[in-house]
Amino acid sequence: MALRAILLDHDGTIVSSEHIHFQMWIPILSQYGVELSEQQYRAHYAGLPTRANAVDLVQRFGIDVSPDQLIEAKNAATQDYLASQAFPLMPGVREAIAYFHSAGLKLAVVTGASANGVQRTLQANGFEDKFLTIVSNDDVRNSKPAPECYLLALQRLGVAADECLAIEDTQHGLEAAFRAGISCLALPTEMSQQQNFHSATAVLSGMAEAVEYIRQTYGIESSSAPV
Repeated sequence: MALRAILLDHDGTIVSSEHIHFQMWIPILSQYGVELSEQQYRAHYAGLPTRANAVDLVQRFGIDVSPDQLIEAKNAATQDYLASQAFPLMPGVREAIAYFHSAGLKLAVVTGASANGVQRTLQANGFEDKFLTIVSNDDVRNSKPAPECYLLALQRLGVAADECLAIEDTQHGLEAAFRAGISCLALPTEMSQQQNFHSATAVLSGMAEAVEYIRQTYGIESSSAPV
């Protein structure tokens, strides 16, 4: 079937936020005597929803606090950050979104995080009219790596799995797309490069290479100049 839709992850794919999220956790965890290294964050927490991170942190480090308390502190830190700025875009994302949109492809953000960060990104960069829907952790019972978020995106867009292509930066996101029957391009970052991407359709260096891959594989051309 012809390609009709692109489903984009948010953190680490559209925006460069994983290191910012890591930095947010440091002062929260230090209150409980926990020193989280970047290596540990990469190995266990990059690309996972806040709740999954909080549950694992409590168990792994024996923190005498409920996961909900960690979640509340992390959400507050994220809200404080987003109150004054959006997460910075990953290289090539603005051009890629302009290309996908002008080529007539349906666009959705499919994220394991809450919707507020995504909405901030779209508003700050003038992307609101480019995306037809946002599927976030708020919309599903089981977030990535479960396939529910991607299945809901298919339903909202009115497309079949084999008419879509997902773009993800982590193993958990890739697994969610794969389990939904959606082909996925993997764009590993410094935070996720050691993860397993064996089920990806292709493993690429970044968004510009993803655009070129789509252009060559599907023969899709943009009909207007980039925004």
